[in-house]
Amino acid sequence: MSVLPGRRALTVLFAVIVVVSAALLLAQDQETIQLKSDIAAEDPRDPEYLAALVNAPLSRGNRYDVLTNGDAIFPPMLAAIDAATRRISFETYVYESGEIADKFTAALERAARRGVSVTAVVDAVGAASMDDEHVERLQQAGARVLTFNPTRWYTPESLNFRTHRKILVVDGEIGFTGGAGVADHWRGNAQNKEQWRDTQVQVRGPIVRLLEAAFYENAIESHAPIVPELDPAPQALDDTGTSILVRSSSSGGSTDLERLYLQAIASARRTIDLTTPYFVTDESTEWALADARQRGVRVRVLVESDVTDALPVKYASRDAYDRLMQLGIELFEYQPTMMHAKTMVVDGVLSIFGSANFDNRSLELNDELNVAVWDRALAARFTADLESDLRVSRRLELERWRQRPFMQKTREHFWSYFGEVF
Repeated sequence: MSVLPGRRALTVLFAVIVVVSAALLLAQDQETIQLKSDIAAEDPRDPEYLAALVNAPLSRGNRYDVLTNGDAIFPPMLAAIDAATRRISFETYVYESGEIADKFTAALERAARRGVSVTAVVDAVGAASMDDEHVERLQQAGARVLTFNPTRWYTPESLNFRTHRKILVVDGEIGFTGGAGVADHWRGNAQNKEQWRDTQVQVRGPIVRLLEAAFYENAIESHAPIVPELDPAPQALDDTGTSILVRSSSSGGSTDLERLYLQAIASARRTIDLTTPYFVTDESTEWALADARQRGVRVRVLVESDVTDALPVKYASRDAYDRLMQLGIELFEYQPTMMHAKTMVVDGVLSIFGSANFDNRSLELNDELNVAVWDRALAARFTADLESDLRVSRRLELERWRQRPFMQKTREHFWSYFGEVF
């Protein structure tokens, strides 16, 4: 009699393995995208060329201020909320109880009470730990708090499709986007393991209108009556800050955002500097990086170390390191704390930043938002931040990397099979 429960357990285990294996098999990319470009990032034609390819309107006359780490990120965001006179559009993946959440809730509450139209969109999974008290305070003040893609027991597939966007737009005039959410680990200046390294960007100019339009995409999907408010498109004051804003949403294949990255890599002629957490490559991204190296492009990639909030993803990432280093790609792991910034600079002229990580979850599953800007001053600022980060990072060497323990390699290879859903 005691054998039956054991058999049942084995049967259940076998069924789970079959289901997971089938799901992972279906999740694998069915084809490898291979993109090349005859137009370089430094070519004056590149902005219009890339904008057309990724179906994004070209915007000029924009201003960008890079905000490095929490001490620089949160004060201007909170100040903008406190200065709001008409409306606030706010979207975040994480809204976690603590000091930062208290400050944002209080600022949004004050704005709503003085008559500002406040709408907040939070992800059902990422913001699951948001205190009910915060929601009640905001709603009682007159703000709208919308939940993106709530999960229910009869829709388990919805767990896989999240909004990872970070958007704050105030009065249609000033915007913020990047990697930082609302949680205490984004405080400070990355001076210890409890304070993450991240980058947010303050935006002014016509691109702000497109940023707010992306916010409304997720607000509408939150299944509440919505009347989107957008100011008339402003006239560009000059040709500086030439930009495109690219959104991604879950799809059965490549997204505009994935093609943005692949096309930007294809446009490189000298250098690619990529900073990202959760660096999980697939056949398409590895082909693009390999092709760049064959053209003689120097490629540097800065990622998080073992100081991470997602060790399985870190293991999956490392499974590709050997192949990438064989290509001559320089890999660095940031040592002081969790590296959460998401930026790429191509040939010192094209910068890409926003909410997307360089992994399949961001490029094909999540709702994400990135901005690409052709501006040498902005590229120089991102590059300066990278050079500073590299001074406290560990460069990986291929021969030494190959000497790591067998069990460590086995663990990394095992988790690599989950790369398509990470």
